[in-house]
Amino acid sequence: MKTLIALLLLCVAAWSVSALAESPIARDLPPGLQIPDAARPSASFDVDRATEAYLNLLSPEQRRLSDAYFEGGYWLRLWQLLYGFGVAAILLISGLSRRMRDIARGMTHFRWLQTVIYAVFWLVAGFVLDLPLTIYSDFVREHQYGLATQDFGAWFWDQTKGLIVSLIVAPFVLALLYGAIRRAGARWWIWASGIAFVFTLFSIMLSPVFVEPLFNDYKPLREGEMRQAILSLAHANQIPTEHVVEFDASKQTTRISANVAGFAGTTRVALNDNLINKTSLPEIKAVMGHEMGHYVLNHGVRLTVYITLVLAFGFWFVHRLLDRALLRWGPKLGLEDRADPAALPLAVAILGLYFFLATPVLNSIIRQAEAEADAYGLNAAREPHGFAMAAMRLSTYRKIHPGPLEEVIFYDHPSGYERVHGSMLWFKENQDNPTARAAAATPAAAATPAQ
Repeated sequence: MKTLIALLLLCVAAWSVSALAESPIARDLPPGLQIPDAARPSASFDVDRATEAYLNLLSPEQRRLSDAYFEGGYWLRLWQLLYGFGVAAILLISGLSRRMRDIARGMTHFRWLQTVIYAVFWLVAGFVLDLPLTIYSDFVREHQYGLATQDFGAWFWDQTKGLIVSLIVAPFVLALLYGAIRRAGARWWIWASGIAFVFTLFSIMLSPVFVEPLFNDYKPLREGEMRQAILSLAHANQIPTEHVVEFDASKQTTRISANVAGFAGTTRVALNDNLINKTSLPEIKAVMGHEMGHYVLNHGVRLTVYITLVLAFGFWFVHRLLDRALLRWGPKLGLEDRADPAALPLAVAILGLYFFLATPVLNSIIRQAEAEADAYGLNAAREPHGFAMAAMRLSTYRKIHPGPLEEVIFYDHPSGYERVHGSMLWFKENQDNPTARAAAATPAAAATPAQ
């Protein structure tokens, strides 16, 4: 174990130094709204020409970097699956998982508490064993493509905080799941699906309000035209809140983002400082219209139902394969039955395989909800140029024009092309809308970043 830790520390030092030594990448588009001439209102407005003009805002180098980053993610998913298999094999074949279970049993006679103790050991062991790939995927690679801003110490502290949150919540969820396994027998996967539904629902609703502030500072959005525009949009769409906040995501990333989350008095509208500082007011209104669409259309609840159904099939998949695997290899590995926590690495590996195979299904479910929020946001904010420009900013790290099959398999959001094309189609049908025309009326004013 000491040798493993020493190797991990060596990897940390080498990778962090190499990542920080990389020269910055000019990946971002310039601040402010940029409307191509072909996208301005006219009697002969052409949706395809306007779309292509927006796509051409990306330089060939920016497009190459975007494609390379996104396509590299396809392979990364495979390496993460295989790496996960390797971690499970280490825990099982070395007997580490079995020893963690035996230690837990030696500490208490309560089976639920044994599961909690084992889960704590398992989470820590998994954190350490996963660290090399996590460093590469979430730190080194993000710096290589100009998407990350943290030094290694700050990044690792965020990872540690995430582990602490997991140690507080996950052991008790796993204890509940194993309690269902013991009580329900072969039907455990049905009970587990119900538990997953409740946990996922509360995570989606509450995590942005109660967990995310552990990683960023949230403060009321500064007074001014931007705050009034967002509140006006929220009121018009019957979102029950006066709580609009900004958070300092720029200390971690160069990405723009926002969300509307919460319920029962906790609802709040949040946007990160990158969105505030890099974009124009039409872009911010377009993005917030999209996020408010998720809230108004109840996507949190609906996606929880759909994802739980997918997860139910996943639990059934685990049930079928885990019992067979335990019959064949259980005695050699010191594993007892499906209710044995020591078999958790094997169950997680099987579930990981299922989710890898189910990637197109999950992505399609989420992509459909995102497309609905796009349409809602365009009608709510009436800022087609703002939405097209925001889509182009996202396309600096998302391949902008994938093939049809590529989009179905790998995209959990509509592609940049689809979003810009949809914006221009909306604009063609609404050229007389005063809000939509206003952004294109005065180029100099339109290019001013929001403040």
